[in-house]
Amino acid sequence: MAEEFYVERLGKCTVKSPLNLSTVEGDGIFDFTRDEERVLYYNTVSKVKEQLAKGEEPLSFERAGPREHLYFEPAKTRVAIVTCGGLCPGLNNVIRGLVNNLWERYGVKKIYGIKYGYSGFIPEYNFPYIELDPDVVDDIHKAGGTMLGSSRGEQPVETIVDTLERLSINILFTIGGDGTQRGAHAIAQEIKKRDLKISIAGIPKTIDNDINMIERSFGFETAFSIAMTVIQNAHYEAKGVYNGIAVIKLMGRDSGFIAANAALACPDVNFVLIPEMNFDLDGEKGFLTILKRRLQKKQHAVIVVAEGAGQFFFGKDNKNTLENKVYEDIGLYIRDKIREEFEASNIPFSLKYIDPSYILRSTPANANDSKFCFQLAQNAVHAAMAGRTDFVVGYWQGAYTVLPIPLATKERKKVNLEGNLWGSVLEATGQPVCMQNNCP
Repeated sequence: MAEEFYVERLGKCTVKSPLNLSTVEGDGIFDFTRDEERVLYYNTVSKVKEQLAKGEEPLSFERAGPREHLYFEPAKTRVAIVTCGGLCPGLNNVIRGLVNNLWERYGVKKIYGIKYGYSGFIPEYNFPYIELDPDVVDDIHKAGGTMLGSSRGEQPVETIVDTLERLSINILFTIGGDGTQRGAHAIAQEIKKRDLKISIAGIPKTIDNDINMIERSFGFETAFSIAMTVIQNAHYEAKGVYNGIAVIKLMGRDSGFIAANAALACPDVNFVLIPEMNFDLDGEKGFLTILKRRLQKKQHAVIVVAEGAGQFFFGKDNKNTLENKVYEDIGLYIRDKIREEFEASNIPFSLKYIDPSYILRSTPANANDSKFCFQLAQNAVHAAMAGRTDFVVGYWQGAYTVLPIPLATKERKKVNLEGNLWGSVLEATGQPVCMQNNCP
């Protein structure tokens, strides 16, 4: 199993890095990262001891950082950057970080921006390339969205690699979610099949924070910070009338991280419904019954619903899926069920429904996300210049890491209903641990 944590390399690194760093600890100068430095997967001594007792190598990620020797000669290196999938706060920050680090630190002067995702590699679309330099990207971090444009959907891998060859590209940076990175892995496999020396370097993007083996993805903090503001205003709306109810639908197709974190950031939320949990609407322990009790006691309620929650009400099970399946609108469903129940029970109420999804997607990154985007870009450049390929840059146990794309896209990360995050949500909201009629 430890083997799947190791990143592929294009070959021996023989080019001395132009970065004027140190190899001596304690001299007050930033150090190069040694190839043998790794970040443990488990953060407890007991788990590491357990693996060692079995004669196994403790699971670990390669530590990201600048290497003393490179695979690519900077003056001869040609780079392409592409953004794919839905919008996310921080895309422009990552592009800017890549360009500035390549140009200013390594001296790479040929950097192409590919327009509109992977479709930009397909000749028949005839999308122009953008030549990128620090002047071109100087102010892009101040705007939301992506200066390169984006698109969804697969494109012929063979044609993409043909274009990379035609442009003499040495490194391709792919900025996108699990679908984008699975596409990047397919590109890397085709490159390997042709015996080409092109690095495929991924910067994982998902507003849902559901990339496997990565603690945090860029744009996530901005998203739940904006959601917090929406929830605060929704709370004022609900509290301002008798039996006021606010239902806020947030993003989170398969994982409820935005909903959970927004509820913790704004502890005015009374119920959080996420894809990882099962719940009933009707019955003594069902959600609607508990909502009624809440109104009898406090005369208002704030409900946060992740977009992928409750798909079982529609006869669907989208859990653990990696495809972009069509999801039914659980927010509208919950809104309508509340209305039906309260009208049938002759209970007066005032219901507000809010869906801020695309506001969360298209907003510029906040301060902490902006910093995080730059550091992800910086470490992706270091790894790619040192000949790593078929990888994404990540973050684990407080350190930046490099891990194989297949490991990152193997499955989606989920909110652990037995973990600290969800435990904190239950304490903050006061909602029951279980809202099913078969609960003990």
